[in-house]
Amino acid sequence: MSMCGAWSPVKPVTLEVIKICLEMRKLIEDRAVNGNDSKVYIPSVYSSQVVNGTNYVVKVFLGGSDDGVCVHAKIHQALPCNDGKLTLSGFQFPKTFDEPLEPF
Repeated sequence: MSMCGAWSPVKPVTLEVIKICLEMRKLIEDRAVNGNDSKVYIPSVYSSQVVNGTNYVVKVFLGGSDDGVCVHAKIHQALPCNDGKLTLSGFQFPKTFDEPLEPF
């Protein structure tokens, strides 16, 4: 188990993380691909940090030419007592699929 405040190891996405990414899809696409809907949107791996809620850093594959392009999205989920609101708190784009996901 991770210590409070420490980032977890990078691991494959869970159903919960996929749902969070799908809720944030429009906002991520607006920022990363200038509002264009990407034909592909596949969350692959993530790391999390327990703070006043949970921070997630997620690698999302957006397709594209050659080896494809990814975005590394940082999403904060507030505590349930604060309605569990999701916020896109940062992103790094473009990233290649081979670039490792690192918390930022």
